[in-house]
Amino acid sequence: MILINENILISEDILEKMFCCDLVQCKGMCCFEGDAGAPLSEAETETLENIWEVVSLFVPEEGRAEIEKMGFFDLDNFGEPVTPLNTDGSCAFSYKTDGVYYCAIENAWREGLIDFQKPISCHLYPIRESKLHDAIGLNLHRWAVCEPAYTCGKASNVPVYMAVKDALIRRFGADVYQQIEIAAEYLNNKKQDYGNH
Repeated sequence: MILINENILISEDILEKMFCCDLVQCKGMCCFEGDAGAPLSEAETETLENIWEVVSLFVPEEGRAEIEKMGFFDLDNFGEPVTPLNTDGSCAFSYKTDGVYYCAIENAWREGLIDFQKPISCHLYPIRESKLHDAIGLNLHRWAVCEPAYTCGKASNVPVYMAVKDALIRRFGADVYQQIEIAAEYLNNKKQDYGNH
């Protein structure tokens, strides 16, 4: 782990592993697989309620019924808020087109109807955030459904932190992202120096 900005610890895997989403191959299965919905902050649960009238226009009937029955969030096994799920296990805010799962929230955002892109946990993926006393830990989450993204990342030579640049800046700011770039460059130079000896 590398310390960034005094209170952020980032895994070296995020700086060194390659990753690039490949929806053609993975079919957006991160919206379907898993034991619970996407993690939400308390502020995000309120935001989802506030934007529901617009987002609901992009949510299929089953998802709308589930959200109207359960509310805008559920609780996982640890009592933390997550997005509600449909009976088939897919996120209630997702929809399927040509066999690929997409996010209704992001669709409304792309249409310029709301200014909330999607939950930050989804935007940051495959980075998972955890609380470490007074610090924040950023770790790489490996998941079988994302294997095509690692293959695509290697072919494109895109490291994880670059793949989720917008999300990292949205969550932590441009200054922190710049420090992450410096840390990645340091690691890369260190590896090259080691290889030359």
